[in-house]
Amino acid sequence: MTESISQPSFLAAALLAWYPRHRRDLPWRHTRDPYAIWLSEVILQQTRVAQGLPYYETFLAAYPTVQAMAAAPEAEVLRYWQGLGYYSRARNMHHTAQQVVNEYNGHFPTTYAGLLQLRGVGPYTAAAIASFAFDEAVAVLDGNVYRVLARIFGLHSDIAAPSSRKEFQALADQHIPAATPADFNQAIMEFGALQCTPAKPDCLFCPLQQQCWAFQHGQVALLPVKSKAKASRTRYFHYFVLRHGEQTYLRERREKDIWQGLYDFALAETTVPELPPAELLRHLDALGASLDTSQAAEPSTTYRHVLSHQKLEARFHSLALTQPLPASTLRDLGLRAYSADEIEALPKPKLIDNYCNQNLQRRPS
Repeated sequence: MTESISQPSFLAAALLAWYPRHRRDLPWRHTRDPYAIWLSEVILQQTRVAQGLPYYETFLAAYPTVQAMAAAPEAEVLRYWQGLGYYSRARNMHHTAQQVVNEYNGHFPTTYAGLLQLRGVGPYTAAAIASFAFDEAVAVLDGNVYRVLARIFGLHSDIAAPSSRKEFQALADQHIPAATPADFNQAIMEFGALQCTPAKPDCLFCPLQQQCWAFQHGQVALLPVKSKAKASRTRYFHYFVLRHGEQTYLRERREKDIWQGLYDFALAETTVPELPPAELLRHLDALGASLDTSQAAEPSTTYRHVLSHQKLEARFHSLALTQPLPASTLRDLGLRAYSADEIEALPKPKLIDNYCNQNLQRRPS
């Protein structure tokens, strides 16, 4: 099915001719610095380029070297990451920076096999760094590459199945030219992003139209095969925004759940959307909260947030206190009082950040 790469295969030849005419001008394509390349790949995992670009520029400005990122507090890294989701990637990124500094004397490994030893660096990221920074001929395999290969070669293996990776990786590796691995990897990903798109691919002007199995057999819309992800569940959060004077109580999420290491308010999770008044009072009594009933307010409207396998529906109960929360409550729940300016600097889930931006007033600078 494939051709020898002593000369570029038909796939490599077509992509390398297409790429210079269509490539987007992106900053990480103008560097061979493995740190900058690694940073871009971590940010762009499951993130659109338009969304990821400002984050890339912000991180490089804040941490121009891997040493600078390694020395930063984790909370600061999470604050810069805020809004990208998948916060475990940010924690892994910070840990990897420290690993590179402490175990590799501040230098990234220069081979695919060596890069795989870094925390949070999987086959795709390792292949990207190895080819873009060090010219190693190992093919990248992301969603765009899966789609291009499945359509061109008529592969019907389920790309969501881990067993399919070996098949697709072997095929991609057969076609990557030893002389220009970086350009080939960039080209095939860009081709999938711009030409061979998931919906409405530009088959009419595709340079691989004649060689494309899916086009020739009328199956472009059917490939690649990908089994459906399991249905997401809905969780109902009721947040208690407890305020005393100019300060509001938040806590760092430490449990093995979503948003670990980020900050939110005291929380009651329910199995239904509503929290009856009697249940609300029971939770507040357990907190030892002394309410200022003269400032009672209705719960907020529902804030909705979608994660990869979960849907969240949150309502915020803004509650003024006549006295600070008991020390035992602060200790048991990890709560602490913060000013609005301090809250702004904390790393928070987007859901919490949206609420704070709309409801907590910072002092004018």
